[in-house]
Amino acid sequence: MAKIFIEAYGCSASFADSEMIAGMISNGGHTLANTPAESDLSIIVTCSVKDATANRMIHRIKSLNSKPLVVAGCLPKAEPKTVEKFAENASMLGPNSIGQTLQVVNSTLKGNTITALKDTDTSKIGLPKVRLNPAVGIIEIASGCLSECTFCQTKLAKGELCSYRVGDIVRQVESEVNDGCKEIWLTSTDNGCYGFDIGADLPELINAVSNIPKDFKIRVGMMNPMYMPRIKDRLIDSYNNPKIYKFLHIPVQSGSNKVLHDMKRGHTAETFINMAKRARQKFGDFTISTDVIVGFPSENTEDFAETTNMIKQIRPDIVNLSRYSARPGTEAAKQEQIDDAEIKRRSKIIFDMISKISLENNKKWIGWSGDVLFSEKTDESIKGRNFAYKPIYVEDAVKIGSIHTVKIRQATTNSLRGIIVS
Repeated sequence: MAKIFIEAYGCSASFADSEMIAGMISNGGHTLANTPAESDLSIIVTCSVKDATANRMIHRIKSLNSKPLVVAGCLPKAEPKTVEKFAENASMLGPNSIGQTLQVVNSTLKGNTITALKDTDTSKIGLPKVRLNPAVGIIEIASGCLSECTFCQTKLAKGELCSYRVGDIVRQVESEVNDGCKEIWLTSTDNGCYGFDIGADLPELINAVSNIPKDFKIRVGMMNPMYMPRIKDRLIDSYNNPKIYKFLHIPVQSGSNKVLHDMKRGHTAETFINMAKRARQKFGDFTISTDVIVGFPSENTEDFAETTNMIKQIRPDIVNLSRYSARPGTEAAKQEQIDDAEIKRRSKIIFDMISKISLENNKKWIGWSGDVLFSEKTDESIKGRNFAYKPIYVEDAVKIGSIHTVKIRQATTNSLRGIIVS
């Protein structure tokens, strides 16, 4: 028996992977350590989507490398030589190889480095897990995607789309809810193309999960716009169920169709704009989240202006802003790059714009009263969410998984603050 320390970075799918890795380790007779200092071996579930993130991963790998180490997640699959360069004695575990967790851990504990990067997992549904949050069940509904984006390294790590069966996912949700989860996250590399490989789709899955006769909320994760035309009407209809948070994360990346073409995104800016408008027209208060990349190699000043105009038009509640960085192995990395100073200038313009819009959007919620599910611990306190997935804090002490009626008194750029009124 050994003590194993696990930490994860990146998207919700990475955290789901870390929960399953922890579950298999616990079932295999090992115990989980709270810190690297008290562990016999560390596992880091990595993300490599951005240059800055990859550099952070490298720094963390180097700091954990004094003891036996397993590097899991996207970085070892996309850049195995990078891992070898900074931790030559570390074992590697790919995002679609976590079924080999115990084999890799046990071998590494004996001093034998092992590399398990082949896609051997046919499904991540039904694997044992140790939840990071007892109130939230993170369920991966698929792995991989159908896209060929020129800037993205995720496809190199996770490969082609492999959707899991609707019935299997429903049974997993039932299990999570029966274990006490009040909130279910449906996540994958790209929810938008879920089921296209197995004759299903996202609206079918949402309806099936919503029909489970239990009291819980559902957060539908990121979906790329290129698949919206195939499912948009039925997707909006599936959100009628009160269990579904009125929240869409649709990464548009640019407001310029020329840049989107160069990115090989497979959609236009209008696809995103139309979907955001439809959701708000149907439901009124609806949270729109998107991603924007500034400084893609072919983005000129006119392209950048189209992006700022799109943001002004749609006024998304959340914009995950990234400065373009060339990722090894991607097509865009081979192109002539824009000067860093210009990328920073453009980034500052959009950052200031979205900060102003986010605050103005949040101020509209002042005076609102309604039910809030408190489901996440933060450094500040326990964070709750209302029907539109707005982050809400209260000064009162609340328990994870509890529901209270809250009246909003204050708004900040990133959250709402209120008092419990019942």
